[in-house]
Amino acid sequence: MSQTTAATATGSAPQAEALLQNFARAGYAHARPPILQPAEPFLDLSGEDIRKSLYLTTDATGEELCLRPDLTIPVARDYLASPRAGAPAGFCYLGPVFRFRGGKPSEFNQAGVESFGRQDRAAADAEMLALGIEAAAAFGVTNLDIRTGDVGLFAALIDALDLYPVWKRRLIKDFNRKVSLAQDLQRLTLETGTRNEYEGVLAALAGSDRKAALALVTDLMSIAGATNVGGRTVSEIADRFLEQSTLKGGALPRDALNLIERFLGIAGEPGDAAKQLRALAADAKLDLNAALDLFESRNGLIAARGIDTTSIRFSTAFGRGLDYYTGFEFELHAKGNGTEPLVGGGRYDGLLTRLGAREPIPAVGFSIWIEALSQGSVA
Repeated sequence: MSQTTAATATGSAPQAEALLQNFARAGYAHARPPILQPAEPFLDLSGEDIRKSLYLTTDATGEELCLRPDLTIPVARDYLASPRAGAPAGFCYLGPVFRFRGGKPSEFNQAGVESFGRQDRAAADAEMLALGIEAAAAFGVTNLDIRTGDVGLFAALIDALDLYPVWKRRLIKDFNRKVSLAQDLQRLTLETGTRNEYEGVLAALAGSDRKAALALVTDLMSIAGATNVGGRTVSEIADRFLEQSTLKGGALPRDALNLIERFLGIAGEPGDAAKQLRALAADAKLDLNAALDLFESRNGLIAARGIDTTSIRFSTAFGRGLDYYTGFEFELHAKGNGTEPLVGGGRYDGLLTRLGAREPIPAVGFSIWIEALSQGSVA
């Protein structure tokens, strides 16, 4: 089905096409990435919800492909392949995406905006939220529940704590995976302080240079005659062993655990949350100034766009379930009508490097669920 046909089939083509015109006037060029995409970026970089919903196939050469489940990665790949790669550029899109959704239509329309290369991150974040609210209003949905968060604040907290590198990687990785993060913290509550006969060895490995620790474990496995297990190489097994051994050793100090739980309990109006976060940083003697300055700057720029920040529900624990988010995240919901978002997006500064960019490129964007908005409820 073509993008035009798919849009028309929803009965919401006029509003959807009007969105593209509004985005074009705001400086966003119309992107049209192919429906069939390499599967690897989605398998490696997306969240678990998208990975398990992919429609996969293989071409004659053996390359694994998929029907695009989302448009952010396809638009980013096309940008990186263009002469504009690395320079500020903005794109909008409208077309079908494909995900297994258990009883719901597997093909549905998605519109959205992606902004690449802008160094004024706080202003770009505020613009995305404003454009998302305008998009909902174009469909007559104005009574919105605005939910926001910032994985960058959590990353700054974890980076400032005196933790083994393996714990820092694990906690940041699991932030958008609510069950995983909750399980990490619950297990640590039970296991911190446990002892085993090889705890000293594990502590030494966890606190050492990662490459050196991996080399040691890999050599020991090779000496033991291991080659691969379950399709994993010795190096992959060693990496997994190093992480799991450290986690099982109860390596997270109790004061750090308490501080993380206190941090994740902060929620409310963004201005009040900023004050609580400043107080937490002062109490714990942690330097979170850069992340908090960005947070407060963004709040001010959001207010400058006429958005009532007191109506925004901010939570330090808010995440959207996509592994590649690195900063500001938001969702727009119809008040009192469902739990799934009508509009959702955020900042993903690390994604383009992982897709092949030579240098880091700032990026932020959002997606719109057309059928949900046209019905005034979630799809």
